[in-house]
Amino acid sequence: MKSRSTLATWLGSLDGARLARVLRAREDGMSPPEPRTVGELADRLQRPGSVALSLRRLALPHLQVAEALAALGAPASREALAELLGVSNEETTRELDGVLEVLADHALVWPDGAGKLRMAGPLRQAWDAPLGLDAPLERLLADATSDELRGMLAALGVKPPGTKPQRLAALVEHHSDTERVASVVATAPAAARRLLERRVEEGPGQPLSTVFGTPGPGLEPGERWAVDRGLLVQDRHGYGPARMPAEVALALRGPGRHAPFEPVAPSARLASVTPREVDREASAAATVFAAHAASVLSACSATAPARLKSGGIGARELARIGKAAQADDAVVRLVLETAHAAGLLGRDGDRVAPTDAYDTWAQRETPDQFAVLLQAWRNLPLTPTQARDEDNKTLPALAGGPPCHGCVQARHGLLDAAARLPAGQGTTATSDLGPLIAWHRPLAHWSPQDGTSFAAVIREAEILGVLARGALSAFGIHLRTGDTEGLDMECRRLLPPATTTARIGADLTAVVTGTPSAPLASLLDSVADRETSGTASVWRFSAGSTRRALDAGRVPDAIAADLAAVAAGPLPQPLSYLITDTARGHGRVRVAPAACVLHSDEPALLAELAAHRRLAELGLRQVAPTVLVSRSPLDTTVAALRVEGYAPVAETAEGTVRIEKARPQRAAAPVPAPRRASAGGSGRIAATDVGKAAAAVDPGMLAAHLLKAPPTLPEPAPFDGGPPFATDTEEIIAGWAKHLPYSDVRQLAHAINTGEPITVEYVAASGNSTVRTLSRLTLDPPYLEAWCHLRDDERVFTLSRIQGVMGLMGE
Repeated sequence: MKSRSTLATWLGSLDGARLARVLRAREDGMSPPEPRTVGELADRLQRPGSVALSLRRLALPHLQVAEALAALGAPASREALAELLGVSNEETTRELDGVLEVLADHALVWPDGAGKLRMAGPLRQAWDAPLGLDAPLERLLADATSDELRGMLAALGVKPPGTKPQRLAALVEHHSDTERVASVVATAPAAARRLLERRVEEGPGQPLSTVFGTPGPGLEPGERWAVDRGLLVQDRHGYGPARMPAEVALALRGPGRHAPFEPVAPSARLASVTPREVDREASAAATVFAAHAASVLSACSATAPARLKSGGIGARELARIGKAAQADDAVVRLVLETAHAAGLLGRDGDRVAPTDAYDTWAQRETPDQFAVLLQAWRNLPLTPTQARDEDNKTLPALAGGPPCHGCVQARHGLLDAAARLPAGQGTTATSDLGPLIAWHRPLAHWSPQDGTSFAAVIREAEILGVLARGALSAFGIHLRTGDTEGLDMECRRLLPPATTTARIGADLTAVVTGTPSAPLASLLDSVADRETSGTASVWRFSAGSTRRALDAGRVPDAIAADLAAVAAGPLPQPLSYLITDTARGHGRVRVAPAACVLHSDEPALLAELAAHRRLAELGLRQVAPTVLVSRSPLDTTVAALRVEGYAPVAETAEGTVRIEKARPQRAAAPVPAPRRASAGGSGRIAATDVGKAAAAVDPGMLAAHLLKAPPTLPEPAPFDGGPPFATDTEEIIAGWAKHLPYSDVRQLAHAINTGEPITVEYVAASGNSTVRTLSRLTLDPPYLEAWCHLRDDERVFTLSRIQGVMGLMGE
């Protein structure tokens, strides 16, 4: 509560422009409903989930300074922080000032106006032992009695003040003085000195929840002397080793030992590269990927891939799709994951099938198709091309595992690192980007199996054309800022439009350069077999492929006319002969349902079928010169005849030709993970299934409103003479979730009433605490029904188990 009040005071002291900077850096603090006061804003910014989200976006020096401050035990002076970091010259001083400014913009560290630096409460909990140090003295001695503190001060030769807080402050002041601690230790018995030196190197050995107590009989040699002077603190019940306060450890480490501070990013080997060269390579990569994506999803549409019993698409199905699409495993995985995230693929029982959205996507131009998949890649909660686990076992695709926030940060770190390369320069080796990503996003995830750090995410960026010639392409520039309109424009500029014509040769092949349009690909797939895909796609015509078109109800003249309309020149004669010859034999035998009857105008042909040895299992019997009876069902009979090279057609019960054109399998669209509205973007939440999109809040206007409002407002207490709740939903939630503060109640009620997504901290019946993003909320007291994006399913939540509420948590 103390850090909350000091944060609210600091926020209230800012001018409008500076407060707007804080709001832009911590967008979740502006999530609807807007905070009404700086006190409510401070509450939101101090939530553990919000602090954790902000930490993931920070660069290495920001985390190093925050950890050093956590080790010092805020509040701490800037001078003490600088001394710990070894900041001594003008240049590093400026760099430290810049880092503190960024941390203040994120409301993680701020000056309190009394010469001290404060930090957000949850920030200290980010490290179990910051810099390898235990808790500060004030925390370890919180439960010590006044007499115990007096005894320590007396042992140190310090006159004890009159009250417990004064005595504790005097002890902290003494132990924070390096020279005074060193002089005390210099007079210690040899056993105590050796013990203290060893404990400095060992670091903390206990959880931070133990408290001060009377030394027990099991103390090490020299430990009693150190405990009597507060240089070590023993658990009251004698559990575990005595703990060394952070102030003592820092003093004993000596002035020459500094905490790490790396304010300058690592260098990379660079070479000159022109925008034209970057555009050309990015365009080529994107064009190839777009063509492969169309082929991969077309293969999934033709035959929906089966799911493993354990979930996901296994290696065998991935190989089948890759063979059909002429794409390698990495590309297949990348297409499947981005398409699923974009809602183009969904689970349908034991298979993964395209959704209705895929049909719409397939009709769009190539640049628009590519932009959809590229935007989905930006926030994928996994690294699709990471195909093996830690035991080197193949991982399935679309396995639906827990979201990997570090994977998202690795991608964002790559975009940041490449964006900060000098203008007109690219890395000579993309592996040099690995250390840069690690500097920009230290909490990002990478697998040691990559060989070089972040190799998988770098390779994905190259496959997509986001990274070209070692530099960030135009795709990457707009992807990094979330500028969807700019990204769409660059996709149209750099990707050629879909090809609408084919070169049909006398060798019975059709060659399409670039990405074929959806109608062209559909036509060629219906009358020919695709052999290759990529920068050029090849189809081959055969009697079997032509018969497939005839079976679907096409007539020879229409097939020839449709092909002539898309051919770059006249249809070659061999293709015309193939269509005519296949059509001549098509339907000479007709199979009607009975169980079943075959009839034809050619008695010799039916006699041939009746005498065919390999058709004997059908049980064919001639009952008339133009009629055969089969003991096998219609579909079995038709299939057997086709295997032997005949071209029968099936009839309906009414005697008309049955058209064999099955509708592709389609799955229900998955619920896409919602994203927060961006204050600098389009101003809408980029998810269509989470209710009405909320307009983004203008940080400048909100800052001005907060500074004019009183610091706090009275909370609703209608039965105690206080103001009423704003809505009935608020009153219901407050009645069931009595431990939630009103600001949390207000946000949850707003999400329920408006249909917007929300993030909650939830404790399950098992006692496990998780963070859940929820949408499609329905209030059914004492429960909340919602779609859980962690479990990818509908779930029921008990209101009393919701421990905290936050705005939609993005990456």
